[in-house]
Amino acid sequence: MERGVITDEGVLSGDKSGKIITACHRPLPLITAHHRLQPLVTAYHPMKTPHLLIIRFSAMGDVAMTVPIVYSLARQYPNVRISVLSRPFAQPFFQDLAPNVCFMAADLKGEYKGLMGLNRLYRRLVAKQPTAVADFHNVLRTRYLRLRFLLGGYPVAHINKHKKGKRQLCRKENKVFAQQPTSFRNYADVLGQLGYPVKPDFKSIFPQEGGDLRNLPNIIGVKRPDECWIGIAPFAAHAGKMYPQEKMGKAISLLTKQHPSWRIFLFGGGRQEIEVLNGWAAQYPQCLCVASVLKGLDKELTLMSHLDTMLSMDSANMHLASLTGTRVVSVWGATHPYCGFMGWNQKAEDAVQITTLPCRPCSVFGNSPCHRGDFACMNNILPEEIVQRIEAGLLSGQKTRR
Repeated sequence: MERGVITDEGVLSGDKSGKIITACHRPLPLITAHHRLQPLVTAYHPMKTPHLLIIRFSAMGDVAMTVPIVYSLARQYPNVRISVLSRPFAQPFFQDLAPNVCFMAADLKGEYKGLMGLNRLYRRLVAKQPTAVADFHNVLRTRYLRLRFLLGGYPVAHINKHKKGKRQLCRKENKVFAQQPTSFRNYADVLGQLGYPVKPDFKSIFPQEGGDLRNLPNIIGVKRPDECWIGIAPFAAHAGKMYPQEKMGKAISLLTKQHPSWRIFLFGGGRQEIEVLNGWAAQYPQCLCVASVLKGLDKELTLMSHLDTMLSMDSANMHLASLTGTRVVSVWGATHPYCGFMGWNQKAEDAVQITTLPCRPCSVFGNSPCHRGDFACMNNILPEEIVQRIEAGLLSGQKTRR
């Protein structure tokens, strides 16, 4: 119904390019008792205080990437109320972001599950009296909510994910090797379509001094001015984005031997991942498994804000560390920064990758099987190269981005 469909209730205009979609009335006949269709109810009124509803449900890294744009929007439009609708895990990203930003949690596996749940969620959202809706996700759930808002007469815009360009970049043959628009740019474009152009201006979700370490357990302690804290997040959602475990263990061994005074914090979650991290922590006294001592995303973000460097895959932890203003050395295998998912404000020289393999990238998300069968894009990266890349930024004074 996004291409201009005439219904008994009005003319729906819009297209699939992400442009604003509105609902326009045509004269309705007199409603009598035998009419089953109800007239279109227009909830939007241009005289209301501007209230922008932004929707992005998952995944964690993608939700984290909305933060710099939402922050910039809030700073540049202080008189606009902004509500961010996402899953409960995302609350720490937005709870103290700006005075005019509020967070709304939606349990899509419980209270708002299925079509009835989405209808219930829509009624809850309408009660908040938004004046425009920005769909940063553009999946089945958000398309349905978008349709409901459209029928209610609200200005609506949705993200263009530029899937065609990404497919051309990742196809097996005749790749079109071109940088795709970043997710940050795509989110900002949605706001621009709704009449809120933004200039991204974001450094960290924390003040310049970082989060308050006093809120963390004593085992973390206070960071001395001469200390160097390194974070390592060796896991990702898909195998194509993970550096081999044996090689990562070698990189950790090199770091501990070459820099015995450095503290190394290992990030990960889930039983199997924690077992691996605790194994490394038992082997190397400088290492600590963060999940064993910190409970909650907000505490992990506080710790990340004090790291001198985070070593991460193309994963959520790259984006979490970026939100705290911390430098990230990222390792790329099946995926590529050209797909548009590099962490906020990170430098290209901090991306560790094999640039001579014609098969790269072979996947947008890292979930495709290796065409070669030998996973050369990760196996050919030496642990020594990763350690050198970490050291290079620290020696040049590139500790953090706060």
